[in-house]
Parts: sequence; structure tokens; C-alpha cells
Amino acid sequence: MKHHHVARGRAEPRRMGNAAMVITMLLSLCVLTYIKARYCSTPFPKAAEEMEVVEIDEDYDSTRYKMTGPIGEEDFDPTRPTCYVTSKRSERCAAVGDIRVDGNHSKIYINPLDKEWRTKPYARLHDAVAMDDVREFTLVPFGGANHTAVPPLCTRNHSVPAFLFSSGGFAGNLYHDYTDVLVPLFTSTNHFGGEVQFLLSGIKDWWLDKFTPLFRQLSRYDVIDVDNDQEVHCFPRIFIGATFHRAMGIDPARSPGGVTVADFKRLLRRTFRLERAVASRTGAPRRDKPRLLIISRKSSRRFLNERAMAHAAALARFDVRIAEPDNHTDMPNFARLVNSADVMMGVHGAGLTNMVFLPSRAVLIQVVPFGGLEWLTRVTFKDPAKDMDVNYMEYNVSFDESSLRELYPRDHFYIQHPYDVHKKGWDAIKTVYLDKQNVELNLTKLTNTLERARDFLPEP
Repeated sequence: MKHHHVARGRAEPRRMGNAAMVITMLLSLCVLTYIKARYCSTPFPKAAEEMEVVEIDEDYDSTRYKMTGPIGEEDFDPTRPTCYVTSKRSERCAAVGDIRVDGNHSKIYINPLDKEWRTKPYARLHDAVAMDDVREFTLVPFGGANHTAVPPLCTRNHSVPAFLFSSGGFAGNLYHDYTDVLVPLFTSTNHFGGEVQFLLSGIKDWWLDKFTPLFRQLSRYDVIDVDNDQEVHCFPRIFIGATFHRAMGIDPARSPGGVTVADFKRLLRRTFRLERAVASRTGAPRRDKPRLLIISRKSSRRFLNERAMAHAAALARFDVRIAEPDNHTDMPNFARLVNSADVMMGVHGAGLTNMVFLPSRAVLIQVVPFGGLEWLTRVTFKDPAKDMDVNYMEYNVSFDESSLRELYPRDHFYIQHPYDVHKKGWDAIKTVYLDKQNVELNLTKLTNTLERARDFLPEP
């Protein structure tokens, strides 16, 4: 912008004051806009180790997928922008042509391409906190009179399409592993029939080791660490970013090939060699009673009377197992343990995500901590359970069963008005009702719950 010197008259101080006022207002607006974008993009901003409300996205455009042409071509439409929003939580970029991936510099050179694009390939667009931990990639046009970028030379050529996604954000928490990464990845790539090269950003070695068996079911090629690989990989097509439908769910009307959560569970059964397809009231073969798996926790939301619970369940004629999964748990062995269960029970938390390994018609009992959290438990596990053909039950913890009784009297505001606490945001909910609460279940109430769970199980 050019600045012109003008003579100052008597009105100059007033004009200067007005200008200062306008600038101050604009700066204030910018600051408020930043705060809103950074911290208020969801009703309840949250930490990576916790769950969050996820609503079904009704704005997803089912016409994005065109089920004609060679494998992979249904995802490319030259009349559509290179990058486009596929739901409130996900964005997809797709291109065909001369594509050169210089991942080490976060650049993807594409010819033809209309203009430069930037994207973060992780299905939580609505969550600024999560997206801060996702690497951004720049799509750079080259070739043609209007583009001056000089692309690097190819050092590895591929004949199959590339699919770029990220395990940044909240990945590492099992719930987010499946909700943000694995289910959207399956939805977006299963139709390739293995003929796709995965480019993974934000790799954590332990995370990649954990899910490599699953990736091998979706791709015939080893995953490339796109952030650190020194090669320039060249492809005929590329797709960036997986499509989100709903939390741990798939809408078959919106997915290529009409795949469902049942298809995803079949993939998991193949991946981890899970033997049981259907639960039973008498348990697995060579057992005469159903198995109960109690998911244990180390920190908050612990069962304070875990051994007494196991004893009560045994008296109710359940074969009881207790397990405490974490990030370093042997995934195949733990998947088989979950698959051996007919009933799985645990306090609300990421460990309940292991219900993906339960046989069909098994029962999931989610223990809901005190504090009016039924809305949270519904969207995270109750709704997904139906898609997974798992019977769902809730055990609602009373004040007398909660360790909060040791912190607050019965007439305390937190105890009498939990929904008013909810209005203060996610941090208040997490601090009061999740981080500081453990539970001691009433054994009679537990036994009655287990008897009702048994009734859900199919006869052998």
C-alpha cells in the first residue's frame, strides 16, 4: 500500500482519533475471532485423553462418490474443486495427473492443478485443538504458463494411487484411533482392493506397529512415513484425507461399495484371527457359562471394589476375566481376549472402544459415572454399539456409589445441579465428574444387571 503525505489541518486530530478507534475495534475483533477459532470450535473443548460429543453429520454429500469407472476413479471428478469438505469433520483432496510427493517438505506437486491448496488430512476439522497437532500439506501447481514452481525429480515411481492421512491430533487414544482415523480410513479405501499406497503423517512407531496388521488388510504395500521419507514419490493419482460419517460408524448409503460397520468388523476378525462370530448364553465351545470381561482402569474412574465385583459375577455363574489395556498392550492377544467374552463391562473411557472385537450379539455394559453424563455415553458408545450388532446396557452410578461423596456433601451445587456445571464447558465436566471420580458398585445392583445381560445373549 502506498502512503501519501498530506497537509495537516485543524480536523486532523479528530480524524486521527477516529482512525485509532477503528483500528482498536478491528484488533479486538481479530483477537476474539482467534479465541473463538482456537478454543470455541466445539461446545466442550477437550484434552486428548478424553471423549467428546460427536454428532451425526447430516450435511455429508452422498453424491461425492460416483460408482463407475476403474478402481479409485469414483473418487475423482474433474468438475469438483481439488479440495472439498465431505462432512463437518472431514476434508478430501483428489487429483489425477503428474503427482510428486515431497513429504519431507510437506509439499505435493501436481500437474494439472488450478491453484495452490493447503490441507490437514485428519477427520476432526471442527476441533482446533486436535488440528493444531496435524501437519499441513501444500498442494503446489506446476507446468503451464501461469505456474512457475519447479518440481523435484521423481526418485520412486508408483503405479497405484496414493492415500495420505495422519495419525496426529488425538490419535493414540483408542477411541480417537477408531473414530478419527481407522473407521474413516476403511470407509475411504476398502474399495481399492489393496491396490493403494498409504502415506502416513505424524507417525508414532508404537502406534504404527499396533495397527500395521490392519493396514496390511487394506493395502498390499508397506506404509510410507511421509514426514521423514527422503524420496520423491510419484503417483498417477492421489487422495488426501479420509471421510467421516459418524463416531465409529459408517453410513452404507454414503460409502463406496456400500460398506458397513459389519464389513469393518469382518476386517478386524481377519486381521486379528478372531474365532467367535456370535456370543452365546453358555459361552464359547467347551464352556458352560458366559464370560464376563471387566475393563479395569489405573487412574480416574477406577472400580474401587473390583475383586468383590468379580466374586459376585462368579457367584452369578459368569466366567470372569479382568484386563487393563493401555497403549502398549499386545493388540492381537487382547483382541482375542475381548472376542472370547460374551459380556464386556467398564466405566466410561477409551477402553470400551475394544467392543469392536466383541462377537455379534454380545453385551456391552457401560458404567456411567455420577454427574448427568448420559448424553456423553450415548454418542460415544451407545449409538455405535447398535451398528456393531452389540447389545447395549448402562449401569448408572448413584451418588452413594461414587467417590464424589467423599469430596462434596449431598446438597453441594455439583451434586444437585450437574447440568448447570455442564453449561460451564468441557473443562468443568472433566474436572468435576471424570478426573476426580472413582466408583464402588452396589453388588446386588450389579448382580441384577448381569442377570439382565445374560437374558440378551442368544441361546446356543
